Amino acid sequence: MNFLERLFGIDLKTFLLSLPIILIALVVHEVSHGYIAMKLGDPTARNLGRLTLNPLKHLDPIGTVCMVLFHFGWAKPVPVNTRYFKKPKRDMALTALAGPVSNFILGFFGVLVYRILYAIFMKVAGPATSDLAINVMSTTLQFFYMFGVLNVSLGVFNLIPIPPLDGSRILLVFLPTKAYFAVMKYERYIMIGFFVLLFVGRRVGFIFSPISTLVGWVIDGMGWLIGLIPGL
Repeated sequence: MNFLERLFGIDLKTFLLSLPIILIALVVHEVSHGYIAMKLGDPTARNLGRLTLNPLKHLDPIGTVCMVLFHFGWAKPVPVNTRYFKKPKRDMALTALAGPVSNFILGFFGVLVYRILYAIFMKVAGPATSDLAINVMSTTLQFFYMFGVLNVSLGVFNLIPIPPLDGSRILLVFLPTKAYFAVMKYERYIMIGFFVLLFVGRRVGFIFSPISTLVGWVIDGMGWLIGLIPGL
C-alpha cells in the first residue's frame, strides 16, 4: 500500500488519472463564468487575463487539493463587476450558473465516451486479447468514467448555496437584495465554518453522503439518456 492509500485511501493510479481531469474541470468552470459575464457586458475577466485555459491563472491550492482528496472543490473565483450588467441580479445568477452547467456538459461527455468505448471494447475483447490491451482498455474506461463523475461532482458541489460557492450567487435571484447582502456580510465567517464542516464531514459523512447520492442520481440520469441511443 502506497502513501496516498494509507493516508487518504487513494491509489496512485486513480490519483494520476484524476489530475488532468481536475485541471480541465476547474479551468473550464472558471472560464465559463468569465465568458458568460463578458457576453452579458462585463469585460473584467477578459481584461485580467482570466479567459484563458492556462490552469495557473485559475487554480486555488486548497480547492484543488480538496478536488483530489474529496472529489469536491473550487478554483479562484473569476472577478465579476455587476455594474456592467443591465440586470445585475439576473446576470449575476447566469454568470454563477455557467460554471456548474459547463461541468455537467463535460460530465455528460465523459459518461457518453465511457459508454461508447465500453460497447466497442466488449465487441473486440476476447480470449486472445493480451493483458496489455486489457489494461489499456480498463485504464481508458476508468479515465472517462472518472471524467464524468468528477465533473458532475464539481457541478453539484458548487450549486450548494454557501459562500464562496456558485449557489450563493444564484441565491441573489430568489432573496430580496437587502436580505441577500445581509447574509453575504458574514461571507468570511460562513466560509470558515463551511471548511470546518468539510473536514468533519469527511469523517462522519453527513455532508459528503448526500452530495455523493445526488452525484449518483445525475450520473444515472445521464446513463439513462445515453441508453436511449441504439447500441449503447
